[in-house]
Amino acid sequence: MSRFVRASKYRHVFGHPAKKEYGYENIKVTNSAWDTNFISASGQYISVNWNASGGGAFAILPLPSPFQTVSGFPQKLPDSLPLARSHTAAVLDTDWSPHNDSIVASGGEDGKVMIWKVEASAFEGWGQEDWVPQDFDPVARIDGSPRKIGQVLFHPTAANVLASASGEHTIKLWDLANTEEAKSVLTGHGDAIQSLSFNPTGTLLATTCRDRKLRLFDPRAGGEAVRVVDSHGGIKGSRVVWMGDLDKIATTGFSRMSDRQVSIWETGGLGNLKTIVLDQSSGVVMPFWSDNNILFLAGKGDGNIRYYEYESDTLYALSEHKSAEPQRGMCFLPRRSLNVGECEIARAYKVQSSSIEPIAFIVPRKADSFQSDIFPPAPSSEPSLSASEFFAGKTAPRNVVDLSSGANYASSVPPPTIPAAIPTIPAAIPTIPAAIPTIPAAIPTIPAAIPTIPAAIPTIPAAIPTIPAAIPTIPAAIPTISGSPPAPAVARSNSYNAPTASPPPRQESTPITQASPQPTPASPVVESKRAQPTSTDSALKEENARLTSELREAREKIRNLELLVESIRANSRKAAEMLQTSLQ
Repeated sequence: MSRFVRASKYRHVFGHPAKKEYGYENIKVTNSAWDTNFISASGQYISVNWNASGGGAFAILPLPSPFQTVSGFPQKLPDSLPLARSHTAAVLDTDWSPHNDSIVASGGEDGKVMIWKVEASAFEGWGQEDWVPQDFDPVARIDGSPRKIGQVLFHPTAANVLASASGEHTIKLWDLANTEEAKSVLTGHGDAIQSLSFNPTGTLLATTCRDRKLRLFDPRAGGEAVRVVDSHGGIKGSRVVWMGDLDKIATTGFSRMSDRQVSIWETGGLGNLKTIVLDQSSGVVMPFWSDNNILFLAGKGDGNIRYYEYESDTLYALSEHKSAEPQRGMCFLPRRSLNVGECEIARAYKVQSSSIEPIAFIVPRKADSFQSDIFPPAPSSEPSLSASEFFAGKTAPRNVVDLSSGANYASSVPPPTIPAAIPTIPAAIPTIPAAIPTIPAAIPTIPAAIPTIPAAIPTIPAAIPTIPAAIPTIPAAIPTISGSPPAPAVARSNSYNAPTASPPPRQESTPITQASPQPTPASPVVESKRAQPTSTDSALKEENARLTSELREAREKIRNLELLVESIRANSRKAAEMLQTSLQ
């Protein structure tokens, strides 16, 4: 066993459960056997599938916090409270809009999809003597399927776009402004759909199915999947979640021997990168991804929540939050609503037998200032596209919000400090699709070489030909370092904080001091050379970050084109089969 511990800023993340009075009690969770999370959260409210007579219903409650009570709201819910009751059969799933914290969608066994809008006035007067509960009414009803609607999921970047999975083994995409007919229908599932997940920009959709297949769809093209592979061998519940901007997919499921597993897949050809056996329990494992590169795993019926850090195609176990109370369902809060002052990097809402418990996952730090290294930009509530633009084929990066300032911007926009000296790189990237997959592997080595650039300028051109098409203008930035030939020896000694040399040797080895009539001017030269590599390092790091972002975007465009070609081929094969059938 290695004596060394892997360095990670998330090694000591711990789960902080809320006090009993901060959560909700007297929760009547549905008794439906359908496998969903039972709970969903927005930045303001939570929804819980409810056990109600006379049809299906779910409860809508103000968002509880693990750090304080909900102001003016009872901790123990009354036996009679306002519910969303318009479904005629059990509600199976709910999902909140990522672009409006007061809009929620629901799907039920009656085959209906309903859209609800929550007004803040609905929670005024709770618990008072003259208070009369009034049920919520939907603002839209959609006939989703003649059979049940098992899952509903909002699009991450397009406004008012909703996906619904039905008992007919199809997925339909709806424009909520015009719900008379589905805009796209995804087919090809051989059995019940168990889960679905969009990629961050919503251009791809991954699904798991009871037929033990993992599928990848182009949601706008419709038809059958463009990628299909065998997933977990067991027939019990399987889940899928997209791993942010990493172009990876995580799935949970069971092996043929009923071992619980978690697997990582690359999205290009749906190749399996890694599979880890968790244990032999029987509960379905619910996966949740955080943009901190942390994967949370919560098993139904378990009392613990495992979490892993993903790095270098490997899942490293961090720790687990343990509890004596088993969980029936769980959801995570959108990252834009976290409490950054408490160094809270994630928040879970755990559904227990008759209560809801908030759990904050905290990085222990003593500093009071904003910790930018553990709070990457979070998905914003501002949509990037309208529904019509999305179905017309337009693609846009998701909008993100800076958690320190609250500023919103597109995720692919480079930081304002990046130099404008390389304007031709974006135009050159689409012309080298064959070389793009190898570039990201080479880029991370650039920062490691930055500190030695002043002393190794003659060797840099020898390394550049390995990626000539991707970084054509880096040599143009290097002459700013090598403006004066004698400087590297001086700058090298100072960049490594070498001890100050005695004046006689410096005059012999450094031409600058020989040309100067006095030895004292050498100090300003040394100081200027010492500051110059620092600014150059910063510029190259920023440039490297911009190139990485642009290359990721270019790879996504190429992958989308490949998927489009695959979908066209699949449709053409289907048309040829139909033609042959008709001719016979």
